[in-house]
Amino acid sequence: MKYITALLLPLLLSGCASTEQNTSQQQIAEVVAPEHDEFACVVSGELGQEMCEASSEGVLPVIHPADPIELNLNEETVPAPIQVTDTWDRVRKTFTFDVPDRKRVSNQKNWYLRHPSYMKRVSKRAEPFLYYIVQELEKAGMPTELALLPIVESAFDPFAYSHGRAAGMWQFIPSTGKSYGMKQTWWYDGRRDVIASTEGAIKYLQRLHQMFDGDWLHALAAYNSGEGRVMRSIRKNKRRGKPTDFWSLDLPRETRAYVPKLLALADILANKESYAFDWPTINNQAVIEIVDVGSQIDLAVAAKKAGLTTKELHSLNPGYNRWATDPDGPHRLVVPRRLALEFTAALATTDPQDRLNWVRHKVKSGESLGLIANKYNTTIDVIQNINGMKNNVIYTNDFLLVPIALKSMDEYSLSADQRLARTQAEKKGAYQLTHKIKSGDTFWDLSRAYKVSVRDLAKWNGMAPRDPLMPGKELVVWVNQVSEQPTDNSIMRTLTYTVRNGDSLSRIADKFNVKISDITKWNSLNGKRYLQPGQRLKLHVDVTRT
Repeated sequence: MKYITALLLPLLLSGCASTEQNTSQQQIAEVVAPEHDEFACVVSGELGQEMCEASSEGVLPVIHPADPIELNLNEETVPAPIQVTDTWDRVRKTFTFDVPDRKRVSNQKNWYLRHPSYMKRVSKRAEPFLYYIVQELEKAGMPTELALLPIVESAFDPFAYSHGRAAGMWQFIPSTGKSYGMKQTWWYDGRRDVIASTEGAIKYLQRLHQMFDGDWLHALAAYNSGEGRVMRSIRKNKRRGKPTDFWSLDLPRETRAYVPKLLALADILANKESYAFDWPTINNQAVIEIVDVGSQIDLAVAAKKAGLTTKELHSLNPGYNRWATDPDGPHRLVVPRRLALEFTAALATTDPQDRLNWVRHKVKSGESLGLIANKYNTTIDVIQNINGMKNNVIYTNDFLLVPIALKSMDEYSLSADQRLARTQAEKKGAYQLTHKIKSGDTFWDLSRAYKVSVRDLAKWNGMAPRDPLMPGKELVVWVNQVSEQPTDNSIMRTLTYTVRNGDSLSRIADKFNVKISDITKWNSLNGKRYLQPGQRLKLHVDVTRT
């Protein structure tokens, strides 16, 4: 895939349209493996029920915070460049792995064969990116079976994350992602960028293949559980005079199931006619282009110039966390091929100042640079660079130039903030409390104070149990009784109450020992209007009096 510049433009284009997704039916969690061990099987929707029917061998629950965006990427006017018309067929024609007749493989194979709808969902997610991934694997001389690896890792979802801190289609943890070129900032996470993560995955797999003397099953096991663990298991078997092939190693349950999943998928694809399995097709032609945009740009501005919705553009560029690209790069956007020429031409005639919207902010007494950055959903360093500042010192009545989003934050529905908001809003108990993190807080301490598990507390907030807690950030906590809140000297806790049939302001005020006037103030209510069942009210409760 080559970058497009204003002087070099591709002539092959492909179509793109979207279907609006119903967020009320959004699939929040999906177990991408047919088995599970000590991890809780957290599911919703048809796919979740399918997954939880499976056996209990090995699992890594993977969270999908957003539904896939349906993009019409098929080229209608230009024939496929080669005779093979289906990318999956192109993949299977060069398979090299031997698939052994083992129970672990058969168990996985049987599950996939029983759930053809799962593969349809996976292929829908893979459609924009599969051709690109296969092309990159072939360039690197890698087995095409590895094109199946994102199915095992994430069900081809670049927005997927696991509570082991892995993220993206290839499921990299932060440290490994950085080691293989995946930049991670407030603005951008290369682990979710399909271009950056595919490049990193190929490099990592090549290194593992070399490390394990050309044994791909060892390399795949190491990709899942770490090279150190696989090396130790091999050395242990050697000392005991045991075989050191993958099937003989003492590995975690998840890893023991991980490699068989890929082999099972490869066998089904290679023999789909024999299995009478309706494996979905994906046109074997390029459907995306990578456009070098040169500098930071508001995703809403870029989408408009590309003829896409913001949601469509973000679905092709899942690495961007916020409403704009990273000011320090990468300065690229993936767009449908048929729109690349028009998009590049529009960018060439756009003044760099018009790529972002600006506000002239007058500094008020007591404001800090951090407070202003938070207000406008940007970062301190961006404000400093724009205004030629060398430090954080600002003075009352000074004016600062600050970039702001073109649209309201709700329009950037695939941004990290909006995905987190949906995760936190998913009801997991009777009452939703809000805890503002203080210096010294830990997941362990908070879980004991609120009488919830560390795993649940992290999951409700889109985090991993080992993630650091940043002072000032708000966590949601779901409890079944108000009395389950901590009763230390902090006294006040914020909770969200859902109005029920028969509720009145008076009844709610009595229940939580607060004033009616406070409830109306906290929620900007009109006292003359009736409450509606399902309406959500924010309450500030003194837990020492409830």
